[in-house]
Amino acid sequence: MSTASLATDFEQYSQWREDLARRISDYRQWLNREDLNDSQRDLRLQQVIDRLGEDKLHIAFVAEFSRGKSELINAIFLSDLRQRLLPSTAGRTTMCPTELLYDAARPPRIELLPIDTRAASATIAEYKNYAEEWTYIEIDPTSAESVSQAMLEVCRVKTVTLEDATKFGLYDPHDADAGDGLNDDGTVTIPAWRHAIINFPHPFLEKGLVVYDTPGLNAIGVEPELTFNLLPNAHAVLFVLAADTGVTKSDIEVWRNHIYARGKNRGRLVALNKIDGLWDELKTEAQIEAEINAQVKSCADLLGVDSSQIYPVSAQKGLLAKINGDAALLEKSRLLALENALSEELISSKQSIVRDQTDAELSDLLDSSEALLEARRRGIDEQLTELRGLQGKNQDVVEHIMVKISDDKETFERGLQQFQALRSIFSQQSVKLFSQIGMDVLRNEVRDAREGMVQSRFTKGIRDAMTSFFQHVDGHLDTAYGQVEEINKMMDAMYQKLNREHGINLIAIPPFSILRYRKEIQRLEAAYNQQFNTFYTFLTTEQYTLTSRFFETLASRVVQVFEVLNKDVDSWLKAVMSPMEGQVREHQMQLRRRLESVKRIHKAADTLEDRIGELEQMYTEVSRQINELGHLSAKVRGLLVEPAGAARQFAEAA
Repeated sequence: MSTASLATDFEQYSQWREDLARRISDYRQWLNREDLNDSQRDLRLQQVIDRLGEDKLHIAFVAEFSRGKSELINAIFLSDLRQRLLPSTAGRTTMCPTELLYDAARPPRIELLPIDTRAASATIAEYKNYAEEWTYIEIDPTSAESVSQAMLEVCRVKTVTLEDATKFGLYDPHDADAGDGLNDDGTVTIPAWRHAIINFPHPFLEKGLVVYDTPGLNAIGVEPELTFNLLPNAHAVLFVLAADTGVTKSDIEVWRNHIYARGKNRGRLVALNKIDGLWDELKTEAQIEAEINAQVKSCADLLGVDSSQIYPVSAQKGLLAKINGDAALLEKSRLLALENALSEELISSKQSIVRDQTDAELSDLLDSSEALLEARRRGIDEQLTELRGLQGKNQDVVEHIMVKISDDKETFERGLQQFQALRSIFSQQSVKLFSQIGMDVLRNEVRDAREGMVQSRFTKGIRDAMTSFFQHVDGHLDTAYGQVEEINKMMDAMYQKLNREHGINLIAIPPFSILRYRKEIQRLEAAYNQQFNTFYTFLTTEQYTLTSRFFETLASRVVQVFEVLNKDVDSWLKAVMSPMEGQVREHQMQLRRRLESVKRIHKAADTLEDRIGELEQMYTEVSRQINELGHLSAKVRGLLVEPAGAARQFAEAA
């Protein structure tokens, strides 16, 4: 592995996830074996297990050109390869946004999306559904030469006409500095590829790490998915500066507009790379240290962060030290301090998020299983008490008890009519809720906004279309919030009624909040407005094309948010109704068993002792189930306990 501490923490996190998934599977299998499962519970458990298995850790490396970003990725994650996986040379290397990951379902290869696709408004996410649009370069992971040659393709550039460069959004003729990017023959040199995906088998990547390598301000500014999706949703963002350049104007612009403003300090770190350039044999260690500290303070002041958030490193020397096993050089490179910080930001915070999400999903499932078995044991105990009280009694007493139970059963079954009416109202309320957040509703809003933008290519018209879009989306979420509250109140009242009239256990209704989804929509609106205000006071044809591409990416992201919302609402509605249905079924079954027992005894008194014996066996069996469930539950809950003193400042949804 690359680094002891980071690798160990990552391995422990992966093992924790696997252990948790296995414990949940044990619980699920036990429910099936004991005939205590149902389709809704089973589906929810499978979804939790699948989510744990598919869990990914996303870290984005962001920097302007020539900051040593690719070398830092090599040093932190890939040094065990004993070579540079990502190219690292003087000048510009990574020319397009690059994802480094591993998907066992696909062969090791580089997948490249041609830059020409920028002429269309389709997003990178959409293009991922069409394999024919990509160029593929196979990799032999066992051959260093094969890997090195394939990786060079990511750096490839090409020359295009000024018109094409403008059309792709990679040249702005209205920019006073744009002329610096022109070649002598009037052409423009641009990246050959819009996006690259490197599918490479490596222990970190195989366990779910995804590394994003983003090539500077120009790519971030014109590629909407970096702005709206990748950077805001990365679990950690490492912003890379270089000691030989300091903090440039473009560095500050990237930091303020695309990193700090989008996530504040959550999971955001800064690396001051290339400190080996400050190593000078003619200076004392104290002088070198003072110079590095001065650089750190200067960077912190310019970025508006505390000096403790700036990590001075030498990626190149750190990589060399790891390859050669040079502990002294590794310490001097200061790479370990950065890796420890990354481990805390990336792994600890992500584990807290996964822990909280899984705990919220599992708690009511475990609680309802325990409540169901406790209700069953309590019902058996009541039957035993009832039947033992009949020992030595005459038939008149038995008949009286039978009539009483029969009356209780009829009263409860009359109450079931109210329950059925509640289910009908619940269904209607659910339909109303989905009428506000359903995907068809959102697609109509996207279509209307798109048409509004097409009809008016002026700045004001486009701004009005976008403002209307966000207002309508927020209005739907506001109405959905009211609907959720209404469902909560209705279900709480029904639980109280069933408990009061029939002794059915009260179960805490799992909470659901629209806030997280509204916050994400508000973030997207703020990002769009910032982008719009930054680049456009009036729109040229080329700027309109870029604006349209930004809208399509933004709309795609809003659709993703609503898809998650729909899935979460559906799970919540099932979590609200399913325990009540289970409790009602159990109570009805217990009443029927009680009545059947007394009827049998009424017909043949000599079966009383036999029936008491049967119930005692049932009581023992249910007690066994409760004990086993308790052990299973303790194992699951034990893995969901937050370690003492662990940081929880990042425990919001990912």
